[in-house]
Amino acid sequence: MSDANDNYDSLSKEEREIRDKEDRERERQEQAALPYTWNQELGEVDITIPVPEGTRAKNLIVVIQKKRLGVGLKNADEKILDGELCAEIKVGESTWTLDNQAVLVHLEKLNQSSWWENVLTHHPKINTRKIEPANSKLSDLDGETRGMVEKMMFDNQQKQMGKPTSDEMKKQEALKKFQAAHPELDFSNAKIS
Repeated sequence: MSDANDNYDSLSKEEREIRDKEDRERERQEQAALPYTWNQELGEVDITIPVPEGTRAKNLIVVIQKKRLGVGLKNADEKILDGELCAEIKVGESTWTLDNQAVLVHLEKLNQSSWWENVLTHHPKINTRKIEPANSKLSDLDGETRGMVEKMMFDNQQKQMGKPTSDEMKKQEALKKFQAAHPELDFSNAKIS
């Protein structure tokens, strides 16, 4: 696969589009062949596993471990899915429920800043570089990150209007305070950057 990626940059725009389309179709077919469907956000993975009509929770065996997932029916010879997760999860924050002939498994990722290529290591991988994440809300961010994003948004808006950024405003305020504290100094020809 690295050979295919190595020459990708040398392809024309049309050839890249054809390759991308072929890769998306191959991925779609591989994912459709799995005994479950899944989707993810940076911090979590949700898996839907169809089960026979009339299945009750007491008929299921669901194992959620830090690096392993297993789901099966109690009297079946083999599990519906079983294997090593592609990354570690927070076991205490991961859950499963039975709803409408499907087991819904919610996994909280331990590393909440990376995309998973697959759920189980022995299953086909997706191209994580092609993932387009859903828009997030500022309220979803932690305090420090939210403050940094809000500052960047404010500064960008100020620049677009030709007004000073927050850092420039702080410098101007500090200069005003210094001038007020030292009225004997002449700042009329001073250039402050």
